[in-house]
Amino acid sequence: MSTPYPFTAIVGQDDLRLGLLLNAVSPAVGGVLVRGEKGTAKSTAVRALAALMPEVPVVPGCRFSCDPGSPDPACPDGPHAEAAGVSRAARTVELPVGASEDRLVGALDIERALSEGVKAFEPGLLADAHRGILYVDEVNLLHDHLVDLLLDAAAMGASYVEREGVSVRHAARFLLVGTMNPEEGELRPQLLDRFGLTVEVSASRDTDERVEVVRRRLAYDDDPEGFAARWAGEEGALRERIAAARVLLPRVVLSDGVLRQIAATCAAFEVDGMRADIVMARTATALAAWAGREEVTADDVRQAALLALPHRRRRNPFDAPGLDEDKLDRTLDEAGPQEDGSDDDDPDPGPDGGGDGGGGGGVPPQADGDRTPPSASQSDDTSSPAPEGTPDTPGRPAGGEQQPVAAAEPFRTKMLSVPGLGEGAAGRRSRARTEHGRTTGAVRPQGALTKLHLAATVQAAAPHQRARGRSGRGLVVRRDDLRQATREGREGNLVLFVVDASGSMAARQRMSAVKGAVLSLLLDAYQRRDKVGLVTFRGKEADVALPPTSSVDAAAARLESLPTGGRTPLAAGLLKAHDVLRVERLRDPSRRPLLVVVTDGRATGGPEPVALAGRAGRLHRSEGTASVVVDCESGYVRLGLAGELARELGGTAVTLDELRADSIAGLVKDVTAAGRAA
Repeated sequence: MSTPYPFTAIVGQDDLRLGLLLNAVSPAVGGVLVRGEKGTAKSTAVRALAALMPEVPVVPGCRFSCDPGSPDPACPDGPHAEAAGVSRAARTVELPVGASEDRLVGALDIERALSEGVKAFEPGLLADAHRGILYVDEVNLLHDHLVDLLLDAAAMGASYVEREGVSVRHAARFLLVGTMNPEEGELRPQLLDRFGLTVEVSASRDTDERVEVVRRRLAYDDDPEGFAARWAGEEGALRERIAAARVLLPRVVLSDGVLRQIAATCAAFEVDGMRADIVMARTATALAAWAGREEVTADDVRQAALLALPHRRRRNPFDAPGLDEDKLDRTLDEAGPQEDGSDDDDPDPGPDGGGDGGGGGGVPPQADGDRTPPSASQSDDTSSPAPEGTPDTPGRPAGGEQQPVAAAEPFRTKMLSVPGLGEGAAGRRSRARTEHGRTTGAVRPQGALTKLHLAATVQAAAPHQRARGRSGRGLVVRRDDLRQATREGREGNLVLFVVDASGSMAARQRMSAVKGAVLSLLLDAYQRRDKVGLVTFRGKEADVALPPTSSVDAAAARLESLPTGGRTPLAAGLLKAHDVLRVERLRDPSRRPLLVVVTDGRATGGPEPVALAGRAGRLHRSEGTASVVVDCESGYVRLGLAGELARELGGTAVTLDELRADSIAGLVKDVTAAGRAA
């Protein structure tokens, strides 16, 4: 087994280290979600934490790590007789992104369960992680149903496996740590709330600190064991401090005044439910124990708020996480007792006892300065505003770029779906064959049986019972009798937006409405777990503003800073979209695309621009790409060019007003019918 990188050798990243250590002191805090860019020691810190955890006494031979002092009475390997336990190191169990449900929760031998009534159970990763650390790298890329199972087990402290009336339960209490890169997509708010704490990490911009990071990493790579030996003293001291804090934790006093501050803070930041209050109370108690105190102070409450609330107060999927610290301080002052002088106390000395960087502020880097809208930072790069008069003139010269305008208020959109039955990644948009959903039939299993179709299995086995010499109550079932249930659910799609940013769209009121519509569709894609991409066209060419990604936030940011002006190279936009889809079909052939073209249908520039756009549309149609044209034409006189484009694409056209969920109930039906006609 390779030597892990020492936890105390990590340079900086005080918030990350503090969040992990608080969970090591009090696992009841509920785990930690680590958000940050790649290459910021997220995985290194999590793997290093296991070496600091106290050893775990277990029942010899128990696959579920039962505590010999209080074994689980429902343990599948039990009941356990009284015996001396053995100690082992705490485990760090990693959950791969591509893991199956059976790998996570374990699997039942259905054949033995039906024929013998025996609960033959093969434990999964949740059993392996019991009384240790469960680490999920790139948790935002994990399938939703696996995240639900994982977080339910973390909340209940137990895992349940149920198959056709046969169930197994075992204890599953672990320190849950998830890491993610927000650029690759966000977690749903419901799932964010299930993590106790969240910390934001980023690479240091300090030259000396970056030099030290490289120096230590190179030294570790050259001689891992020697490097670890040089940090053994610091590791031992930190291990002892964790053990001491665990002993002190039950004696820490959480006064009524402190509880009032916690409740007032959660109310002031309008968090949903009561989980935030409970997590803040547990975190503040762990902070006091970590600092060696038996009483929680206002500083502990403030620190707990910075760790427990940023991911719970987000009201919109595109809002940056963070807290208004001035508001936090005012709330604590107003809710605290007048005689409380805790604001003048010294801060916590930090996770390494005052080493490099002090006490982990818990302040997300995006809490203040990163809230400036992208459009504000772009304003100096744009040309002077267009002269008054005819902003919609198609023949306006290229290069007449206008400043980006803000998007109108988003709205709930009608659901657009891809026709047919797919087999893509789990999501909430189009019909697909999935592991979860309603049962539609039964087939012979090709590999391991995962979803038994009981009625079909019994029907297959019934004619052979006499020949097999059945004499008891049990059904004699052979492997050939088993039937796998086929299920239908929903998949996520690749939604590729092709947005007209030409001069014909440049009127401020009009472009604001267009951006509002696209932002609404992006919000819908976020909720339906789609990948999204953004192609824009203006002037003489089309650009891939955002390659297909799971980060809908990134698409919203590109949209906000989108400039407008110039001619309308519609054909170039459609051809660029074709290139993007061609590459994505090679990368992920199971994910079906939905092309959303946002334009008024005009085409200018070059010879025969309208005919060229028609040929580009027919190219998409020939490959069966489902498409929708959002018609942005306005005014009393309408040319209907967007409708013509929709016919060339084999899709349907919908106006901005019709895109709203409360209008034209037959929109999805129209999209599907058009796709089939293609």
